[in-house]
Amino acid sequence: MKKIGILFGMEDTFPQAFIDRVNSKNEKEIIAEAVVVDKVIQNQDGEYAVIIDRISQDVPFYRAYLKNAALTGTNVINNPFWWSADDKFFNNALADTLGVPLPNTVILPSAEHPTDTTGTSFRNLKYPMDWEGIFEYIGFPAYMKPYAGGGWKNVYRLENKEEFWEKHQETGQLVMMLQEEIVFTEYFRVYCLGCKAVRIMQYEPRNPHHLRYVIDGPPVDKKLLATIKEYTLRLCKGLGYDFNTVEFAVRDGIPYAIDFGNPAPDAELTSVGAENFEWVVEEAAKMAIAAAKKQKPGKINLTWGTFIKDAVAVK
Repeated sequence: MKKIGILFGMEDTFPQAFIDRVNSKNEKEIIAEAVVVDKVIQNQDGEYAVIIDRISQDVPFYRAYLKNAALTGTNVINNPFWWSADDKFFNNALADTLGVPLPNTVILPSAEHPTDTTGTSFRNLKYPMDWEGIFEYIGFPAYMKPYAGGGWKNVYRLENKEEFWEKHQETGQLVMMLQEEIVFTEYFRVYCLGCKAVRIMQYEPRNPHHLRYVIDGPPVDKKLLATIKEYTLRLCKGLGYDFNTVEFAVRDGIPYAIDFGNPAPDAELTSVGAENFEWVVEEAAKMAIAAAKKQKPGKINLTWGTFIKDAVAVK
């Protein structure tokens, strides 16, 4: 019997719907359940063929548990080693190498010294930095957001340099990105599962959270949709995320990738809507079942992106 587990936190609708959908398919020797952790012993586990991870970004204990499970043969979705190493600034740098249009972006040192450091710790950092060069490259208005954040937390829209200096001080020890504003005519959020199943959703990020997914929106150009799908697959294959969302802001007909490192994307019925919810439950179930069938006990079964695979292949 191969078990598919889902590890989750405050979600109410998606986890049980996923479990029920997998089990409703009556695949021989495959069952799904909520993960139960009662102890974690080094290099011992192997209970689950597949685990869908929805919460370890907020619970370090779970991330350690999942790495141990991966070592003993579990296919953890998404790969906990890559998820730990990744950040949104690197996402941008990799996307640039993949040829996906992006807003101009820079990374900034934290406004406050990290704990256990002093000014001496930053002797390699030029003071002052080339702020005028940074501001000229980005332009204003601009967005400032954490380089490893999510959930629209600590995101600022800045009108000018003076507002930047004021708001940057509020960010404390957070390492922030400063990013060009893309004044868009259309915006999309895109599910991508298994690096092959794609669902493009019209989205309005300026609305309250529960109203951001657009229902019955205006028709969208088919060529634009094809480009968005192609860019989404390119990004997810490069990063190696089997469960991800990608966001695009369209300016002058060009889709700019705004945010594409979302390995535990929102899948709650109350926010994504019934049709999107049905799609992600079904595709997640099919992906997990396929992964369970391919899983080899005692082997490493993780997904790695082309960035890592290409690096390993270099001799």
